Amino acid sequence: MDVSQDFSSKIGKLKAAFINADAVVIGAGAGLSTAAGFTYSGERFEQYFSDFGEKYGFRDMYAGGFYPYRTPEEHWAYWSRYILVNRYMDPPKPVYRELFDLVKDKDYFVITTNVDHCFQKAGFDKERLFYTQGDYGLFQCSVPCHSKTYDNEELVRRMVAEQRDMRIPTELIPRCPVCGKPMTMNLRADDSFVEDEGWHSAKERYLSFLQKIPKKRVLFLELGVGMNTPGIIKYPFWRMAMENKNAVYACVNSGGAYAPRELLPRAVLLQEDIGDVLFALPFDRKG
Repeated sequence: MDVSQDFSSKIGKLKAAFINADAVVIGAGAGLSTAAGFTYSGERFEQYFSDFGEKYGFRDMYAGGFYPYRTPEEHWAYWSRYILVNRYMDPPKPVYRELFDLVKDKDYFVITTNVDHCFQKAGFDKERLFYTQGDYGLFQCSVPCHSKTYDNEELVRRMVAEQRDMRIPTELIPRCPVCGKPMTMNLRADDSFVEDEGWHSAKERYLSFLQKIPKKRVLFLELGVGMNTPGIIKYPFWRMAMENKNAVYACVNSGGAYAPRELLPRAVLLQEDIGDVLFALPFDRKG
């Protein structure tokens, strides 16, 4: 790991990589949304889920998502509120907007394992986004009987508005319009995950983008990516950066930033908060 450079010199190197890059490929994991304030325990949990915590005994949103609720009315009371606060509300901190300001005039593409839609809400072009693991804003058949997803915002907002005593009205329970089975979230958990037409189109756009940059000056910018699914972002970024001698690999991760030894001369590794790093980049700022 590169630990010899201080923070300011690393920021300078990262700024130079941005300025010189012909293209920027952003790979984002859960750490980016955490830096933006999408935390799942503590004050934010108490603000939105204290009643669920008191009744069911869990103390964070993740645990609530896996709780074996006795009825679908209870299950969807929890999940509709979860979707509302983590998909349809903006994150508390402007980290995604700061990132967009850095790349909006560049040739960029984003691949992310996040499912909270923060990129598009911050202004990123939806044609330059590949959400590999799904979207809180989509339902799918739980079987699934067909490969289509459904926007859920209207129904989710009704579930939240009409729930009482942590239960939604029975008539709001989502069911597949084709087979009548229960609907579920479009989140990759097993082989029942639906890769719909939009998912495949986004994948093709991402692959096409990568095909046109192999020898260009590329910044591979990895933000908050852990080791749960390193084969989606981290390992491919390492491989592509090593194959392209004009590329720079940057990793910002407060939980650990590292790179293969062969890549260290062209790597910028920052173990600081992503928001602090983005704000420290000395680009012109308004206001």
